[in-house]
Amino acid sequence: MHKDPEGKVAFITGAAHGQGRATAIALAKQGVNIVAYDIAQTISYPGYELGSETELDKLQEDCREIGMRCRAFIGDVRVDDDIQRAVNFTKEDFGGVDILFNNAGICAYGPVLELKEEEWDIMIDINLKGPWMVARRIIPLMISQKSGVIINNSSIAGLRGMNRLSHYAASKWGLTGLTKSWAIELAPFNIRVISIHPTGVNTPMNDGLAKLEGLNPQEVAERSAGNLINVPWVEAEDVAHAVVFLSSDQSRYLTGSQYVLDAGLLSR
Repeated sequence: MHKDPEGKVAFITGAAHGQGRATAIALAKQGVNIVAYDIAQTISYPGYELGSETELDKLQEDCREIGMRCRAFIGDVRVDDDIQRAVNFTKEDFGGVDILFNNAGICAYGPVLELKEEEWDIMIDINLKGPWMVARRIIPLMISQKSGVIINNSSIAGLRGMNRLSHYAASKWGLTGLTKSWAIELAPFNIRVISIHPTGVNTPMNDGLAKLEGLNPQEVAERSAGNLINVPWVEAEDVAHAVVFLSSDQSRYLTGSQYVLDAGLLSR
């Protein structure tokens, strides 16, 4: 088994649509092979539509049209058997993983006194435990090759409080802490770890939140924005461009840091 000579390999969770899909396409255009991992079904909470198998199939086709390999897996970031199946295949067929984009996540509003224990648990399990579950299976591959980049998709909510989003903010602050701790622990193996913190992003998740709240997508984005730059949200491609940079040698000395993509929100 050897590293595919065609390019590096990126393992992307939540890859079927939104930021995950945009990042897969952007990396493929840079000569990176893609392993796309997504639950590809709607779950009980938060209840809006997540990625689909059809979207995963389309992503594979699009990456191949670009000229790069793409292998899609349907799996849950909370289920170790699903993760191991995908990682084992990746090791056998691609030779390793150079980039891990821990992108899978959910968001939902909930006043603290109305949150159900099940809702808290699902939020933390997907947004915080999930990245750890995936990373612990991929980090050994990176250690063996003495290189790698892990990018954890947090949020501005991982750097500030958010009204009616306490469980979401807690999960994203936790992801920030994981990032800083992993950066210290993995530095001896030449593995960099960074978290990215977007403001609202124009994705199907934002559409789903809008439906749950009885608003239009722009109203949901503007509710929490307050961006200095007069935009309601950033695009998924903006996040993708950031991941391309952070995973490249151009940011070779960047680790343990929080890369903020917030249109100036946190400056207020």
